[in-house]
Amino acid sequence: MTILQLKYVIELSTASSMREAANRLFITQPALSLAINDLEKELGVVLFARTNRGISLTKEGEEFLVYAKQAVGQFTLIEEKYDGAKSGKENFSVSMQHYVFAIHAFVETIKQYDFEEYNYSVYETRTDEVLENVKNLRSEIGVIAYSSINEKIFKKLLREYQLKFTPLMVRETFVYVWKDHPLAGREELSLEDLDPYPCVSFDQSSDSNFYLSEEALGDYNFRKLIKSTDRATSAEVMSAMNGYSIGTGIMIDSLALKGGFVAIKLKEEDPLTIGYIVKENHFLSEIGETYINELLKYKE
Repeated sequence: MTILQLKYVIELSTASSMREAANRLFITQPALSLAINDLEKELGVVLFARTNRGISLTKEGEEFLVYAKQAVGQFTLIEEKYDGAKSGKENFSVSMQHYVFAIHAFVETIKQYDFEEYNYSVYETRTDEVLENVKNLRSEIGVIAYSSINEKIFKKLLREYQLKFTPLMVRETFVYVWKDHPLAGREELSLEDLDPYPCVSFDQSSDSNFYLSEEALGDYNFRKLIKSTDRATSAEVMSAMNGYSIGTGIMIDSLALKGGFVAIKLKEEDPLTIGYIVKENHFLSEIGETYINELLKYKE
């Protein structure tokens, strides 16, 4: 079994045919078929069902795919870390939920260093990926939050993943609306006031995963809900459709928010505890220490 074969399985799992996967991988179809057949013989299981309508993962293939992704992910991390070290490049990575202050802290951190070569990464992503990235040291630090709704499962995952959480702030619940929204002039709003308008929420990939929501009121049944994975897309939808989002009320200038949105206190309370996570017993790099110091400037 080779890393290359595992990469082939991952690519083939998202393709409708062997030909399509081979084209993506820039190899011939017979070479791909041979590599997959050899792997199946070695494992003693059939990973893909072949029919005249295409290919699909078998039950065993779906299970194997999970392990293949983990193995390839770890291999990629090793490549990035040691290829970067070999080339003399400075490496640093953070993962975060959608908090602008965490991005600003990242920018202020890297501005303090004048390396000739570097490889920095900032992942603004789903809650589960923030946890996984720090757990697997894809990112040195993660910025994340929990509410009363998901506190128990959140702390359970921290224990299982051997992660240490340090709180920075506890924020009350606010609503973000476009400055020209019909309700923009109000000092306080309720969910009843907002009911005619669509709520724009960051997608956590599965409705069943509301317990991993980065937003307050994660279990509330919104009558109108639009999910997005991108900050700029969310802002565009909110301004065009009089939508709203629920957040912390922290207003920091950014390209997506500058001058366009207002934060209004929400009557229904579900405070968020926001902080950062690191791997237990992990020695932070100098840049990592600097980033945490920048985050601590927001500590309340």
